[in-house]
Amino acid sequence: MGGDQLSVVFGALADPTRRAILARLAEGPATVNEIAEPFAMSLPAISKHLKVLERAGLISRGRQAQWRPCKLEADALREATDFLNGYLTNR
Repeated sequence: MGGDQLSVVFGALADPTRRAILARLAEGPATVNEIAEPFAMSLPAISKHLKVLERAGLISRGRQAQWRPCKLEADALREATDFLNGYLTNR
């Protein structure tokens, strides 16, 4: 993962709502409506958060007939973790 993409990932992770969305998606794929349920915000606001996560490569959105599930993409998290672990192992 290049430095610029790593910045995009950490920027996406900086927001507590986006971290909560990732925690929900760690349980399995979900629709936008399912993701939005616990939040006191509009669907367009949730969609904006999802776009940030998608741009960072942290989620993907599929298409199954009328259902558009969002899914966690753990590889971007692994790469960010590997970056951070590099600092922990150099102590």
